[in-house]
Parts: sequence; structure tokens; C-alpha cells
Amino acid sequence: MLPGSTFWNDWVKYPFSSTNWNHRPLGVQIHALAYRSGEAWNEFGWSNAEFDGLLTEALAIADADKRREVMAKMEAIIQDEGVTIQPYWRSLYRHMREGVVGADMHISYEHHHYKWGWLA
Repeated sequence: MLPGSTFWNDWVKYPFSSTNWNHRPLGVQIHALAYRSGEAWNEFGWSNAEFDGLLTEALAIADADKRREVMAKMEAIIQDEGVTIQPYWRSLYRHMREGVVGADMHISYEHHHYKWGWLA
């Protein structure tokens, strides 16, 4: 662990880093930020024209099931080339009680209690 001021100055120079991209709800969003050639957050410095083409295709597909097929191809390329260690896509859950409103899961796991309430 490094202080942010130290880490952010040299973050692309470290031989290993671990980034939690969980605050992006769609895999294509993560791929567009972290894996596409030339992106500022591409911490691997990886570039693959076939992957970039599939990503462009996937970003244009609204249907999740159809997009999933293209995503599988993209993830296979990432795995085959050994670009990253991606052990799993983490599932997040939130429990709540029926009748509670405004308690949706926040992307940063924050609780905004002033939005919570009960259905009458």
C-alpha cells in the first residue's frame, strides 16, 4: 500500500498493480477504459487491434445477450494473451426489506439515509 500522492505519480511504472473496476456496471465499460489501445487507464500498455474492433462492436450492441457473445471473444483474447489476472467478475448483492424505498445500492457502497423511507 502506498499513499495516493506516491502511487498516482508513478502508477503506470509498477510491475504489478491491482485495480477494482467494480464501480462500472458493464464489462464493456471496463474494457473501454482499461483495455482499449491508447486509453489513459490502460495500465498494461496493451494494444490489440482485434480486441479493439470487437470492443467497438460490443459497445454498439444494446441487447445484453447478444453483447455477451462478443464479450466472450474479447475475454478469451485477454486470457490467451495473458494480459491480466482476472480470476472472476465479482457479484455484489444488497439486502433490503419490502416496502423500503430509496435504498438502492450506490456504486461506491455509500448509504444515503436521507433518501430512505417506507411505503405507506
